[in-house]
Amino acid sequence: MVHLISQWITATNQHFAHQRLPCSRFSGPFTGFYSPEFLASSYYVVTEHLPKPDYPELRAAGFSDFIDMPASAITYVDTYYITPAAMASLRTHFHELVHVQQWLQLGQEGFIARYMAELGQHGYDQAPLERMAYELDGHFNARGAALPVAQFVAKNL
Repeated sequence: MVHLISQWITATNQHFAHQRLPCSRFSGPFTGFYSPEFLASSYYVVTEHLPKPDYPELRAAGFSDFIDMPASAITYVDTYYITPAAMASLRTHFHELVHVQQWLQLGQEGFIARYMAELGQHGYDQAPLERMAYELDGHFNARGAALPVAQFVAKNL
């Protein structure tokens, strides 16, 4: 199933490639958290409906709640999809960029396999990759001292 989802993600990112915008616009507020190079090679797409793979096999495996869960953003590799309503939320952008960093460090199929295992074992709210992203976006939102997210992710994966 990991390979099927990986193919879907690659096709989805290719489909939206012409709408991608670089995250370098966040270099000011995210100084010290993300490198300018990382932000320049990370992207977002504004869309009313977040793309999610909706395969019967995923639903049969118990991922219906995740597929149907309302969300304001979702990340696939170096690109996250965000709703117009969430565009003004720096915290949401920060959170999704944590996931971009996780994808970068785990690789596409590695991230998918781990994320699916964590959802199945812990549920969305307690999944370690999500908890890491929420911990870091909470630190940012509380105006915590800048810390290099890439190093934090590498140390805590």
